[in-house]
Amino acid sequence: MIITKLFRVGHPSVYHRSLNFFLGICCILSLASQIQAQSFDASKAMNWHQWRGPEANGVSRTATPPIEWGEGKNIQWKSRIDGRGSSVPIVWGNKVFLLTALNTGEVDSSLPKPEDQPKRMFGITHPNTFFEFVVLCLDRENGKELWRRVATRNIPHEGHHGDNNFASASPMTDGERLYCWFGNAGLYCYSLDGRKLWDRDLGEIFMGASLGEGCSPVVHDGKLVIVRDQKRQSYIETLDAVTGKTLWRADRDEGNTWATPAIVKHSGRTQVITSGSGKVRSYDLNTGKIIWQCSGLTSNAIPSPVVENGIVYCMTGYKGYSVLALPLSAHGDISGSDTILWTKRRGTPYIPSPLLYDGMLFFNQSNQALLSCLDADTGSTLMDRIRLPGISNLYSSPAGADGRLYVTGRNGTTLVLQRSNDLKILATNKLDDANTASPALAGNQLFLRGRTFLYCIAENK
Repeated sequence: MIITKLFRVGHPSVYHRSLNFFLGICCILSLASQIQAQSFDASKAMNWHQWRGPEANGVSRTATPPIEWGEGKNIQWKSRIDGRGSSVPIVWGNKVFLLTALNTGEVDSSLPKPEDQPKRMFGITHPNTFFEFVVLCLDRENGKELWRRVATRNIPHEGHHGDNNFASASPMTDGERLYCWFGNAGLYCYSLDGRKLWDRDLGEIFMGASLGEGCSPVVHDGKLVIVRDQKRQSYIETLDAVTGKTLWRADRDEGNTWATPAIVKHSGRTQVITSGSGKVRSYDLNTGKIIWQCSGLTSNAIPSPVVENGIVYCMTGYKGYSVLALPLSAHGDISGSDTILWTKRRGTPYIPSPLLYDGMLFFNQSNQALLSCLDADTGSTLMDRIRLPGISNLYSSPAGADGRLYVTGRNGTTLVLQRSNDLKILATNKLDDANTASPALAGNQLFLRGRTFLYCIAENK
């Protein structure tokens, strides 16, 4: 419209000057957008802004966390966290964000008591009390609470596995906004100083066996992606990150999964890659159309896909073992085809996600402390199910930084390993708190969330 009006001016010199001015403004806006994007990329490399860190593979390129610590050594601070949650601490600037769910104990007498409910798998019961779904912001330097917001207060319509909770999805920030997902209790967006910007109720879903939800949100290029795989109609939904409005939604032929998707740009197209028991699928972030898909994983997909050098690695470890190495250049259904780069059928994780660290793919077997490592390019075995001393089992996903691996067991013991194809233990560190949440690494700090406390670990100066 602007250019059309310029044509009506009549005099060519006026038109050309106006057009040059208009094009100059466009160039300035484009340059500003590029600078903003580069600034965010630089900032996220220094922080831990999402579930699996800056590159969504468990690795920080800039962090230099301690090798040794204990309850009386190298603990910068230790803060008690009310309620229950296993969301990863999200670190941005001088703030640490995490989610928790508090059982208020306030009973709705119209609902059946847990002891009066029918027998369910794993002894799961449905709540009859109100929960508060809470977003916390702590000071990164001292662990003091900067702000707290009760996102919502309600009675969940179904329960969860005893090792799960109502705040297992990790929040995420794009440096401007904080996105907090409580599953059936809703999606909430805040400014980093705690001002609520928008919220969305995406409706109830029903997890098989009432095991509870766990997939975290992912934001890329101003679009927020949520996967909701369940025993009824599963789907993936993408929202505008600024407004919370739905951009597209696609049904999925999947049962229970808990795998957070990976988002990556390849050959000018941005792919949303989801692991599933039926198929791994790549969606176009802008349209929701499937770019490629591939079967081959086992059921109950939980580990998140990881990407490096144009290849995505997807794995599962429930009722069997499977890892697939798939090219991002694929098109259509590549199930069982030569397009699949390589596969393995043993030693893969059930709950923890793998760590992809410069061509080395580290993972544990099932939920056991048995560590394997594959060459990411060829799939050749570098380390095969080596037992990790001091740990019996784990839910936490390993993290990597400064040439080291950090592997935390449910008993609160963390092994620090050399990044190597041999088991080289640098330190064994024990905290008093049990652990199911994955670590976050940023700067010279390591953040570990236990059942009761959030620990900030850094070398004493």
